[in-house]
Amino acid sequence: MDLLENPAILRQIIMDHYQYPRNKSLVVDPNYHKIHMASESCIDDFTIQVLIENEVIQDIRYDGIGCTISTAALSILSELLKGKSQNEALEIIDEYYAMIHEADYHKEKLAEAIVFANVGKQANRIKCATIGANGIKMLVKGEVNGEE
Repeated sequence: MDLLENPAILRQIIMDHYQYPRNKSLVVDPNYHKIHMASESCIDDFTIQVLIENEVIQDIRYDGIGCTISTAALSILSELLKGKSQNEALEIIDEYYAMIHEADYHKEKLAEAIVFANVGKQANRIKCATIGANGIKMLVKGEVNGEE
């Protein structure tokens, strides 16, 4: 059975990542690149850290407050992108954006992140689902190095 056909399992995965977020703590390490992401329209306010060595994402960490969708999305993406090359991570994030905006995407690349496939049907939730991805993407692309 396709995961997307079972709303109860989708909710369960999202709630698990919200209640028990993975990688939710910051480290004091100058090798991590860091960015602050805050929504102008809701509670979402995160600091995100990414450690890249030899063009591979070694770690993604974050802390802050957010709604269920933004927290769960950051938790899932932090797990999904660890161990990926910078190019692989950017490709996955682009697939994630395509899914969120209801365009064609390759769901096999998104693993658990497909739980957000229906977010695009609620325009007010798109920012929630993408605030973390936006920050991670900027860090992976090297667009920021310190606190923004």
